[in-house]
Amino acid sequence: MMDWTDRHCRVLHRTLTSRAMLYTEMLTTGAILHGPRARLLAFDPAEHPVALQLGGSDPADLVQAAWIGEAEGYNEVNLNVGCPSDRVQSGRFGACLMREPELVAECMAAMADAVAVPVTVKCRIGVDEQDPEESLFRLVDLCAAAGVRHFVVHARKALLKGLSPKQNRDVPPLDYPLVYRLKAERPDLTIVINGGVGSLAQAQAHLEHVDGVMLGRAAYHTPGILGAVDAHLFGDGEAVGAAEAVERYRPYVARELAKGTHLAAMTRHMLGLFHGAPGARTWRRILTVEGVKPGAGIEVIDRALAAVSGLQDERLARRLEAGQAA
Repeated sequence: MMDWTDRHCRVLHRTLTSRAMLYTEMLTTGAILHGPRARLLAFDPAEHPVALQLGGSDPADLVQAAWIGEAEGYNEVNLNVGCPSDRVQSGRFGACLMREPELVAECMAAMADAVAVPVTVKCRIGVDEQDPEESLFRLVDLCAAAGVRHFVVHARKALLKGLSPKQNRDVPPLDYPLVYRLKAERPDLTIVINGGVGSLAQAQAHLEHVDGVMLGRAAYHTPGILGAVDAHLFGDGEAVGAAEAVERYRPYVARELAKGTHLAAMTRHMLGLFHGAPGARTWRRILTVEGVKPGAGIEVIDRALAAVSGLQDERLARRLEAGQAA
């Protein structure tokens, strides 16, 4: 989710669910140690619980990055061993580390000794020619021996030779049963499944076999589904509608605008909020066209919300009229 789940996106998602764990986009150790650290690691207190996801393969650098993340207030430090991008491979981190499980375990042991917050792993079931049954279980077992108790498994291989990062999200077949088996045979570990989960109904079905479900693209492109997470999956409270989420997000947008943040930096994450609802296209058009203009302010969101509400009211009125006529 690099360049997607930034701090603005996470605050929006938190308006929809108070219970789900949020993860940062993957941040490399080099960026944290030598880049604009304050900007990269900034997050709003409303985001808790939130995990810092790291990319790297040098134990010393990962320890320093984990220290910094813990000091900044992150609730968890996660090592990404699943991202298949070319840029990640050239830096010796991400999915290519599935070939070096001993190194991953060394990195995890070093971070676990350095910080008090949980350290976790996000991985694939294997890469390229690897046998997933061997590669997944070996990585998990070595990391578990190093003290890791929590694993997020994207249930498909990453084919680093011949497929683009986009293709690697769809082309390699999903193997959910293998992840189910991992949980059954390692019941003391927390196993979270990821990959191809597009609805809460699918998530609920997975929860019959594993401890948790991570939503990626579905949560980003159709964030409205997160509004039902607390009520349907945690049994906590009532579902949050898209319009209510906008109202909850509005004060944050106002604060960020006052700091000089461009409106489009926040509204780009809101485009799918009304997905499948009357007025969704109008909502996207107003935010896309008006939100990028110089000086665009919160009135753009208000205008888009009013347009959506008006279209929904019109459709409701037509339905009522049709019912009365019948």
